[in-house]
Amino acid sequence: MPDLVEMEIVKNSLIAIAEEMFTVTAKTSKSPIIYDVLDFSTGLTDAEGDVVSQATGIPLFIGMLDFNAKAPLDKFGKDGLQPGDVIIVNDPYISGTHLNDVAIVAPFFHKDELLAIGVNKGHYYDIGGMVFGSWGPKGSEVYHEGILIPPVKLYEENRLNKDVLDLLLENSRLPSYVLGDIEAQTASMKLAERRLKALVSKYGLDTVKATMDKIQRDGETVAWNRIKMLPKGVFRAEDYYDDSGVSEDPMKLTVKVEIDDDKFDVDLSGNPPAVRAAINTTYPATVAAVRIVYAAVLDPHVRYCQGFVKPLRITIPENTVFNAKKPYPVGIYWETMTYAADLVWKALAPYIPDRLTAGHFLSVVAETIAGINPRNGEAFALVEPNPGGWGAGYDKDGESALVSFADGETFITSIEVIEQRYPIIVERYQLNTEDGVGHGEFRGGFGIVKDYRLLADAEFTTAVNRSKFPPWGVNGGLPGTYNYMLIIKSDGSETRVRKVSGERLKAGDLVSIRTAGGGGWGDPRKRDPEKVREDVMEGYITVDDAKRIYRVVLRENLEIDWEATRWERSQPSP
Repeated sequence: MPDLVEMEIVKNSLIAIAEEMFTVTAKTSKSPIIYDVLDFSTGLTDAEGDVVSQATGIPLFIGMLDFNAKAPLDKFGKDGLQPGDVIIVNDPYISGTHLNDVAIVAPFFHKDELLAIGVNKGHYYDIGGMVFGSWGPKGSEVYHEGILIPPVKLYEENRLNKDVLDLLLENSRLPSYVLGDIEAQTASMKLAERRLKALVSKYGLDTVKATMDKIQRDGETVAWNRIKMLPKGVFRAEDYYDDSGVSEDPMKLTVKVEIDDDKFDVDLSGNPPAVRAAINTTYPATVAAVRIVYAAVLDPHVRYCQGFVKPLRITIPENTVFNAKKPYPVGIYWETMTYAADLVWKALAPYIPDRLTAGHFLSVVAETIAGINPRNGEAFALVEPNPGGWGAGYDKDGESALVSFADGETFITSIEVIEQRYPIIVERYQLNTEDGVGHGEFRGGFGIVKDYRLLADAEFTTAVNRSKFPPWGVNGGLPGTYNYMLIIKSDGSETRVRKVSGERLKAGDLVSIRTAGGGGWGDPRKRDPEKVREDVMEGYITVDDAKRIYRVVLRENLEIDWEATRWERSQPSP
């Protein structure tokens, strides 16, 4: 029996390896979306492809690293993998997400025995397709969205397959960025291999393998214990996706969640069929989305492993928008993937208020601004998530200007990086108090306004949701506001947009990003008048808002007129 103290050391060493893989990738990559935004994730699995450790990384990827590890196992088998192999894959139907998200996967051996698998999945700026940046709302099949890579060996027994590399580089508008990011991801694998060998050398193969097994058993035990503490029953929710991309009609989405001492089941049956537009998402991505909320509900502080999600059962019928098959396009998959999580969130929030808030702005509100940089004559592409307003909790206001839960550990691109690397000036970046928030006893957080002035001609692509159906409130809290963007031409004309693909913009034009405020929690009339006064003092709401929404009367010096307030707050809401 391996020593328990040594096993604890090995467990934390496996976590450290995953985190060091993450750091190495961020410090050596070519693209700002990797080194500045951190739009990637790293982890280790056991020999079966089940996750044993991972860095924090982007939540979109956290719950799907196992699919990426198992893709080469399914294709090559354990006997078809050798020391020194490095596999590259972006096939969304087996590895999740869209073609931009490319995984580097490497098997690690002790002598001739497969011990572990390393996974590093990150967003590449351009992988071919119809528009600069590859993703967008326009495509009607996956082949419009770039080059699709099945699991292929980029390195075979430490020998680079230059033909595979050349094929990838020739299909990108930004080949030097693809090369730089591949090399960074591959470097993380070499480091992980060295660390694992050192771990086995110090503690022995049996201890390392026993620790991996114990991680899975402990994760499952914790999960079942946490499930026993949850409210029991059947919980349902519905919402509407702005439109299918094929027509302007909204799509109704539904979920049923069933929790008992021996189950945590999520059923996404009855949802719309897949469409010939880029909004579809795939089975691995939908599973990952549900796993995020499952983890938040059970215990957000538990280190993720495969054992922890073993009790979760998810039903997703094939060829629906949540489980698209080839060749249905998936370029903006995240906008549907996030709804899968948000439906579970919405169903459970009223019953687990200490873990789940009211609805947040949800959409990643991503954009691509791409073209030729006149400073150096080179192609450029800015791709990023944008922050918005989160929903209020049962005892707190929502957070302002945070990225969507889907991108939880990522950052926005630094303004300094934007203005140094791209022909763009950031003219304004502030809280979106103009559109406001969902009011309540506790109000939602504020979205943002960010204005980009173009210094060169460029292509613009975006795909935004919650533009028609705002974030939801809880227990009488009001809904939030809307996500959208404005294109303001140099001639002063202004167009409000939510889905644009490859729109041609001119130098001098302005792109204004507007994100939504989160939903409120509780009846606005119950809000503490002192909090209302503070919001007025901070410029978040006006004096008129204080009276109209919260029935709080403020004197000219912004002190509260308590007598008037008591009377006003006793009257029905308008």
